[in-house]
Amino acid sequence: MEKGWIIYNGNLTTEKFMYQINWLEQAGRDAGFEIVSIKNNELIVTIEDGKSVIKGPYGKEIPDFVFFWDKDLSLARHLEKVGLRLFNSSRTIEICDDKSLTSQILADHNIRMPKTVIAPMVYSEICDFSMYKYIVDELGFPLVIKEAYGSFGEQVYLVHNEVELIEKIKALKNKKYIIQEFIQSSYGRDIRLNVVGNKVVAAMQRKSESDFRANITAGGKTYEYEPSEEEKKLAVRCSQLVGADFSGVDLLFGEDGKPVLCEINSNSHFKTIYDCTGIDVAEYMMRYIKEELSKGE
Repeated sequence: MEKGWIIYNGNLTTEKFMYQINWLEQAGRDAGFEIVSIKNNELIVTIEDGKSVIKGPYGKEIPDFVFFWDKDLSLARHLEKVGLRLFNSSRTIEICDDKSLTSQILADHNIRMPKTVIAPMVYSEICDFSMYKYIVDELGFPLVIKEAYGSFGEQVYLVHNEVELIEKIKALKNKKYIIQEFIQSSYGRDIRLNVVGNKVVAAMQRKSESDFRANITAGGKTYEYEPSEEEKKLAVRCSQLVGADFSGVDLLFGEDGKPVLCEINSNSHFKTIYDCTGIDVAEYMMRYIKEELSKGE
C-alpha cells in the first residue's frame, strides 16, 4: 500500500482547518493509501554534512508522496530536494501565494486579467509618491489594491480617490502589493472553479450584497453554477501555467460577459464548494494522485 503524508501548519489547528485535514485523511484512505497527517514543525529542515536531510520524529519514514496543505516553502523545497513528490509542488505554491508573481507568470499567455501594476519595492516607509499619479492615469478610480500575500479575500482594498490611495499606501509601508483596475461588472460576484489535473471538477458562484468582494468571509453566499466551456478552458489553462496538480481558480465577469482571471489558489478549501454542490473535491484530488503515481510504476 502506498504511503502518503498530509502536511499542514502546526500553528494553525483551529476546528475549521483540522476538519479539512481529517476529510483529506479519509479521502486518502478511500483511495487506497496509508495516510499520515504531519505538522510542518514536526519535520525539521536540516543541512548536515553539506546534504539536505529531514530531522524530527518523522525524518526516517519516507512516504511515496506528500499532499502539501501548507505554504511553508522552505519545507516544501527541502522535501523535494530529498526526493519526495509533492502535490502541489513548491514552485506552484510559491507562484499562487504571491499575487504579483502569479500575474507575471501568467503574463504573455493571452490570459484575460485586470490591468495590473506591481508596486515598486519599499525598504521601510514610502516617501516618494510621484509615480502613483501615473498609476492612477492608467487604472482610474475606483481601483483595487491587493497585498501580495493574503487569503479569503482579506488584504484586498477598494480605493475610490487619491486621498484613500495615499492613506492606504502609507499604511502598507514596505508590504508587497499589486494595484489593479476594478472590474465593475463583477462587483460582489465571482466564480470559483476547482481544477484537478486538466479538468474542472466543481464550480460555484459567489455573491455578496454588501461588499465588492464575493468571498464567504466578506459576506458572500454560494450558488450552484454551470460554467461555460470558455470559463472551464480559462481555469484549466491558468492552472496548467502555474504547474498545479489541483487548484481553485477564481474568475470575474468581464464587461463583455467574458471571464476574467481574478486569482489562483494552490490550497483551495473544499468544504464550501461541497456544501454548495455536493461534489467532493478531496476525493478527486486523491484519485488524481493515485493515477499520477501509477504512471511511474
